[in-house]
Amino acid sequence: MAVIRPFFCVRPDAKVAHRVAALPYDVYNRAEARAAAKKDALSFLNIDRPETQFDDGQDMYADEVYEKAGEMLEARIAEGTFMAERVRCYYVYELIMKGRSQTGIVACASVDDYLNGVIKKHENTRQDKELDRFRHVDACNAQTGPIFLAYRGKKEIDAIVEEVKQEEKLYGFTAEDGITHNVWRIAQAERLRALETGFAAVSDIYIADGHHRAASAVKVGLKRRAEHPGYDGTEEFNYFLSVLFPEEELMILPYNRFVKDLNGLTKEAFLFAVSENFSVEECGAGQVKPERKGTFGMYLDKSWYLLTAKEGIGGGDPVRSLDVAVLQDCLLAPVLGIKDPRVDERIEFVGGIRELFELEEKVLASSGLSVAFSMYPTTISELFAVSDAGLLMPPKSTWFEPKLRSGLFIHRLE
Repeated sequence: MAVIRPFFCVRPDAKVAHRVAALPYDVYNRAEARAAAKKDALSFLNIDRPETQFDDGQDMYADEVYEKAGEMLEARIAEGTFMAERVRCYYVYELIMKGRSQTGIVACASVDDYLNGVIKKHENTRQDKELDRFRHVDACNAQTGPIFLAYRGKKEIDAIVEEVKQEEKLYGFTAEDGITHNVWRIAQAERLRALETGFAAVSDIYIADGHHRAASAVKVGLKRRAEHPGYDGTEEFNYFLSVLFPEEELMILPYNRFVKDLNGLTKEAFLFAVSENFSVEECGAGQVKPERKGTFGMYLDKSWYLLTAKEGIGGGDPVRSLDVAVLQDCLLAPVLGIKDPRVDERIEFVGGIRELFELEEKVLASSGLSVAFSMYPTTISELFAVSDAGLLMPPKSTWFEPKLRSGLFIHRLE
C-alpha cells in the first residue's frame, strides 16, 4: 500500500503564479537557462538554476551557488511572493496541451515507499545529476520540483478529483508555450481522509519522469534521518513532493534518434545491413511517423523509409520488446556501432515535442551521410511492465508532455 499525505505547501501568491511557474531546470543548458531567467526576476528558474545569478565564469557547482538558491527562496517568502499554508492540503493540478487535459494530485510520497519498492523506477540515474539536486534541496531546505508519478487509476480518487474541478480555481493561466495550468486546493478534512484511504489501496506507484529529483530527495531525507537519530517517521524530510497521475491521463511522446554518420558504410551497404532485421520500404519525401509498434521511420540522403521489424525480432523480456531496444539491439549497435548510447557522441536524441522536419534539418546539415529515426512512442503499459519486472529501460525511452512546472508547489523539510 502507498503512503501519500497532504502537506504544508509553500506556494506563490495567485497574482504572480503565472510569472513564478517555470519549466523544469533540466530542460535548459546553461546559456538557455541564463537567457530564460533574465526574462522575469520572479521566474522560479532563477532559484532552480542559481548559477544564472553569477558571472559566466562562475563554477555552477560551487557552494555559494547552492547557498544563493536558499537565500533567494527565503527572500521570496519574506517579500510575499510565496506564502505558506497553515493547514495540510492536497492540490489538483490540471495541464491542458492542444485541447488535451491531464490531471493529477499534488501530494507528498514516502521515502520508505521509494526504498522498499512500492515506488518503482525504470531508469538508472547519474551520480553527478543526483548530487546537483541533492545539494540544491539541502541548501533550500525544500523540494521545489515535483516528481512525476503514475499509478493505475482508482474510481474513488477520480470521483474526488472531478468533484473538486467543479469548484473555484486557486490558479488558472496559460503559459507562453500555450500550456494551460489550473490548480485547485483541497483542505476539507473529509476529502483529505478519503484521498489518503484511496491511495492506501494503490499497491504500486511508478516514476514516470524525475528519477534524479526523486533519488536526490530520498538521499536528503536519509541525511536528515542521520542528523536526527530520534526521528519517528512523521517528519517532513521523510516525504518528497510529487504529482500523481492515473495512467489513463498520461501521454508519452516518442524520443527520436539522429546518428551523425553511417559508421564508414556506403548508403548501399548500410541499407543492405539494415535489411537483415527489417523490411525496408522507400517512401520518398513524405515524412514517416510510425503508426504502430515495431515500425520505424528512417531519413537518409533526402528520402524517408519505413522500417518494419521482421518476425521474431524483439521478443523476450519487457525491455527487449520495446521499440527503442529493438532499434538499439538490431540496428544502432550492430550496424552503426553505437554500443552505449549513454556516452556515444555520435548519437543525439530529439524529443517528440519537436517536429520531424528537425530530424531532416540535422541530416541535411551534416557534411557527410547521416541518418535519423522517428519512433513509435513507448506506452505507459510498457513502462509499468518494465518497472514491475524490476528492469531498466534503455536511455531516452520516454518523453512526457506537458511538463510539470516548478515553483507552483514547494515542500519544506522542516
